[in-house]
Amino acid sequence: MTAEQIMKIFRDTAYVHTGGSAEELQAANYLKDCCAALGLEAHLETFEVQMATMKTAKLYADGVEVECKGYLNSGSHEVEAPLYYMPSNDKVSISQVKGKIVLLDSGMGAWTYKDLCENGAVGFITYDGNTNYVDWDIDQKELRSFVRADNPQIPGVNINAKNAVKLVENDVKTVKIVLDQDEYVGESRNVVMDMPGEIDEIIVCTAHYDTTSLSNGAYDNMSGCIGLLGLAEYFLSHPHRYGFRFIFCGSEERGLLGSKAYVAAHEEELKNIVFNINIDMIGSIMGRFIACCTSENELVGYVNYLGLEKGFQVAPYQDVYSSDSTPFADKGIPAISFARAAGGPVATIHNSYDTIKLMKGEHMVKDIDFICAFADRMANAVRCPVKREMPDNMKDKLDRYLLRKR
Repeated sequence: MTAEQIMKIFRDTAYVHTGGSAEELQAANYLKDCCAALGLEAHLETFEVQMATMKTAKLYADGVEVECKGYLNSGSHEVEAPLYYMPSNDKVSISQVKGKIVLLDSGMGAWTYKDLCENGAVGFITYDGNTNYVDWDIDQKELRSFVRADNPQIPGVNINAKNAVKLVENDVKTVKIVLDQDEYVGESRNVVMDMPGEIDEIIVCTAHYDTTSLSNGAYDNMSGCIGLLGLAEYFLSHPHRYGFRFIFCGSEERGLLGSKAYVAAHEEELKNIVFNINIDMIGSIMGRFIACCTSENELVGYVNYLGLEKGFQVAPYQDVYSSDSTPFADKGIPAISFARAAGGPVATIHNSYDTIKLMKGEHMVKDIDFICAFADRMANAVRCPVKREMPDNMKDKLDRYLLRKR
């Protein structure tokens, strides 16, 4: 793929397309058409997702309305209570939440939500953005099903960081949350494409295509989807002993829902998958190229050597990556996630600043070339060199990431 072709895809998909939305379906069909343009047939696999339509979301601080967005799937409520600012979720702080609406410095994770519910909090407030930004953007958050788990629904709202500071600075005593929403089951989808090899065993390549509510998602993660298209184009003209399955995953930003749905629906087929290559955020103007190996540690050295051979800067390490590689790794399939990791000042994500302005077509080409070189080694190995088993330290990290351990 040329830099010009790559930048056109960024322009064509420069709109918000959150998981389960009509716009996500539009983006899925666009990627399906991109596969067709390569002469490859892709299909959509749908899966159920929790959805909600927010009709009313209000926050009042000592009677004064504060702009907010209500947490989707957190129920319909009207609650008034003392405000409690909780910068840390230590045991002392958690013990004081009973009967209060809690302002958190963190996002809403599963363990924090469980602690709030078990200790009697009646609502919560989170914030995002930056006090130094000129915008007053507020991300649309949701109470994810695995966060809520077996706990009750308590109402939550998200506000801009500037207003969060004001709540504490003004020593607000009482806040009121009003939510009215319709909750229902909707559909998201994965885009799946196969390239058979000489043997039945396959390498699965993944990248998510959905965005968060404010983002066009060029960097996170249409860049990864373009990476998959680049891989497919490469192997159309290069032999590959192992077959490939390309999965453009939906609803990743909502908790890896697309990749989780895929492994659940294809349990019997997983035994034929020897490796997972995941691409999540490449090609940015700035940033260092990383390779997160959820596998035996020997893969780290392998990638490092390949970087030296190719004259390509890469920083490999062993860990669990917060992306669609994780559900595959959890099934014992070794995985690697490639990304060009840029810091917030030069390439921020999950907000309105994630646009084509962060991207450089020439860097996309270089990143894709390296990923193709790595994939070529794997695809033409007599035997996949990475053990198809998960070491104990990675099993422990997966247990913690997937909330089986605290």
